[in-house]
Formats: sequence, structure tokens, C-alpha cells
Amino acid sequence: MASALMKPEHYQDFREFLERACGIVLGENKQYLVASRLAPVMLEHGFHDLGELVAQLDRFGGGNLRAQVIEAMTTNETQFFRDNYPYAILKEYVFPELQKRRVYNARVWSAGCSSGQEAYSISMSLQEYNEQGGRLDGEVLGTDISPQIVEQASLGRYNSSAITRGLTDERRVRFFRELDPQTWEVRPEIKRRASFRTHNLLESFAVLGRFDVIFVRNVLIYFSVESRTDILARMAKTLNPGGYLIVGASESLARQADDYEMIRLPKGVIYQVRGN
Repeated sequence: MASALMKPEHYQDFREFLERACGIVLGENKQYLVASRLAPVMLEHGFHDLGELVAQLDRFGGGNLRAQVIEAMTTNETQFFRDNYPYAILKEYVFPELQKRRVYNARVWSAGCSSGQEAYSISMSLQEYNEQGGRLDGEVLGTDISPQIVEQASLGRYNSSAITRGLTDERRVRFFRELDPQTWEVRPEIKRRASFRTHNLLESFAVLGRFDVIFVRNVLIYFSVESRTDILARMAKTLNPGGYLIVGASESLARQADDYEMIRLPKGVIYQVRGN
């Protein structure tokens, strides 16, 4: 499916489907991205153009195809300890604050967790905090819209390429075990804190419980302003009193910040939910 042959009305119909299905907002000129991501799906099902695919998506019983399309269009780029500063803030500010409040079991949500690197980085950070004298247990819930990627995260196994991205040699040796020259697995003491489940951020958060910290980094940029506002408002209600929200390095809550107070720290900015 060449992007140059993609009819404008079919592209527009697909944009509307994707936003309805999972909140992702495609720009005006992302035809090449759509063509490249969907090429394997189109080939598997024998579709000749995007119009045929969209027509099938709108028919009853297209659940498996819908899941394949969302899987293909979801960005799963991530790495361990991405940007570093959020994990330093956890150990130097957030975890000590929670411990002062006598929170004995901190709940952390990694929203849009991809293949699990963020969730396991949070668990490793808590392990390091406790090894440095902290007394805080915790659990990390990772959620993602893709069942396949959630299954991969639950395994906690990574190839040598993924292991070299963001991990120091010291952390790799301490927190992973080598299964073979190409495969590393998260050690049980790190893995025990992490669990994963499929979840769409456009759906209710009630089934997830409440949290002391929410990581929603480099996820909201794919949503419309209206969806971002709604998600952030519902996250505020999901946080325990005084809970923290951590977004991406280049992201700002801007007009969506009514429910949160910005906290400026030496290593970066986080947000604290206002009284709830």
C-alpha cells in the first residue's frame, strides 16, 4: 500500500477510527507512517487499499483485526531508566516523602508501559532506595493497550540490544540474570513488585485501584487536547491524597494543570495532586 496512492477520504476515515478506538491522534501528513505500519496487516488479510481495511474495521466481528491495527499503530519505543532524572527524583524526593507519611506499600502506575522497561526501572529504583537505608515496599502496575506487548513485559525477558539501552553494567549484573548470550531476565526480587495488564486510557480507571505515583511519560502527546484533559482529570481522582504525577521531559500540563501543583526540584519537575 503506497502512501501516494492512499485516498484522502480513506486516510481521514482511518484517523477517525484510530482516535475512537484508542485516542491516538494522527497528523494531517502521516500517510507514510500509516502505510509502513499497516503493510504487514494489509498483506495478511489481502486488502488492496486502506478503504477496504477501514470498511472491515467498521463491520461487526472485526475484533481481531482491530487489535492487530492498534498493535501496529502503537509506538512501543522505550528503554530502561529513560532520561534518568525521574528515577533520581523517586529516590531522592518521592520515596522519602511517602515514607514520612507512613506509606508502607507504595503503589505506582506505569501508564503506557510498553514492553516493561519503565515499570522495572521503578522497581529497581525502589530496591536501590531501600539498600541505601529506605524502608518502603511497593508494587508497580504497568498497563498498555497492546495485549502482545503486555505479555512481553510480563515475561521480563530482554535481548542483548534492549539490555544495553539505559542500563549501566552494574545494574545489569545486579538486577538481571543471563539466560543465554542473547537473553537476559529480570531477577525475582525486582520482578515480584511488577504486574502488567491490558488497559486503554480512554476507559475507566476504577478497575486499577488507587496510586501514590503515576508515570504517564511520552504518552499523552498522542492524544487530542480533550482526551488529555479528561485523562489527567481522572488520574487526579485515582491518586491518593498528596500523590505524584510524572510526565515526559518535554511535556507540560499547561491548561490541564488545574488538579495539580507543579513541584520544581533540582533534577526536574513533577506534579502533586491538589487536595482530594
